[in-house]
Amino acid sequence: MESKKAKILAGAAVAVLLVLELSLYLCFHLSRPFYLSTAVVLSAVLSASVVTLLHHTLNERRRSERMARRPSLDGEELRVEYSYFRKVAGLPCKFSFEALAAATDGFQYTVGRGSSGSVFKGILDDGMAVAVKRIDGAEHVDKEFKSEVSAIASAQHINLVRLVGFCLVPRGPRFLVYEYMEHGSLDKWIFPYAGRQCLPWAARYKVAVDVARALAYLHHDCRSKVLHLDVKPENILLDDCFRGLLSDFGLSKLMGKEQSRVVTTVRGTTGYLAPEWLLGVGITEKSDVYSYGLVLLEMVGGRRNLLTDDVGPDGSPRWSYFPKVAADKAREGRVMDVLDRRLVDSGEAIEEAAVRRLVHVALWCAQEKAGARPSMVRVVEMLEGRGAAAESVEAPPPSDMIVVDLLALDPSRGRGPFGLPLPTSLAGGGMQGTSSRPSNSFALSYLSGR
Repeated sequence: MESKKAKILAGAAVAVLLVLELSLYLCFHLSRPFYLSTAVVLSAVLSASVVTLLHHTLNERRRSERMARRPSLDGEELRVEYSYFRKVAGLPCKFSFEALAAATDGFQYTVGRGSSGSVFKGILDDGMAVAVKRIDGAEHVDKEFKSEVSAIASAQHINLVRLVGFCLVPRGPRFLVYEYMEHGSLDKWIFPYAGRQCLPWAARYKVAVDVARALAYLHHDCRSKVLHLDVKPENILLDDCFRGLLSDFGLSKLMGKEQSRVVTTVRGTTGYLAPEWLLGVGITEKSDVYSYGLVLLEMVGGRRNLLTDDVGPDGSPRWSYFPKVAADKAREGRVMDVLDRRLVDSGEAIEEAAVRRLVHVALWCAQEKAGARPSMVRVVEMLEGRGAAAESVEAPPPSDMIVVDLLALDPSRGRGPFGLPLPTSLAGGGMQGTSSRPSNSFALSYLSGR
């Protein structure tokens, strides 16, 4: 703008001088020498104006060239800044839809699917591998979503999968970008999937402690208490060192430090829901404790908690509820009978005391009454053998299991637990000592949550 004004003023000054000289000559008929001297002065002024205009033009050209190079520098600085925020500061970044589409190669490589959407593997510009979760049908408005993302990202713990960033698509799905874990989810390592290795006992115990620490942090050490509400093997990921990391806060509930309970609609995976979900009473952090206890039993037994192990005379399925089996075996002093048969056959040295500790902790967590369940801080102490649990963990009192009563319903009418139709074709994990091919499991049912 300033350069344009200078050019206009210079041109106007030259024009005024020319008009003035012509007027003097015509009106006053000045002498020729005076006219020549005036012409010389005007020429000098005109030359100075031309030089000034050329100088401004060259400066503008140089400035334009610098500005043309500036965007690429800004883009590089922005990438470096985003990389710093992600890797060092741990702050979530807002990604554009185009950036995520490029990172995931058009959302082609699906690594998982859940009730809320699909998960895709991607590579960011700085080479970081990420898991991009698409959340379909998000009910939160943009402001609420950003607020929840900020709160979730503030939870920084070594056993929590870090939230790298997010993406908002107007009138479209939301995206959450997480660290990518090469070894995938825990269920692939503890259930007998074909072609999959069996996670050793020592690694299972370590993962159990890792997840307990993560939940203890969310419940007691965050500025705002965080309820995960969807603790299950599929939401426990393993890094390259087989460290357990709790993931997927898409269904989490943020609570104030003094807020003890919240009544809400059923959320999470039904196979791991605490009884208070079904009874419609207050939900607290003890609901996560219950889900953790069920996961712990599945880690010990290498099987789903709810399976069909036989068919009755009338052709109806007979359900096997593993928490009930584990409680009976532990009470009879035969705790090793609940251990994953593949671990027994592997020849790994496994102490019965360690198995008993894990089973007792799991049964304490899976108590029907929320008040009887320990806190996750206490669970960590019991698993690590600290405090009163240094020697051993005492057996929990017998607990009424609502699921056992529900499974006793007569299925002859074609109705299963909770009055749901019995599935005709089911898939999931296999039983101990059987083929790894999924058969006759309730893994896709309401109770098992698959």
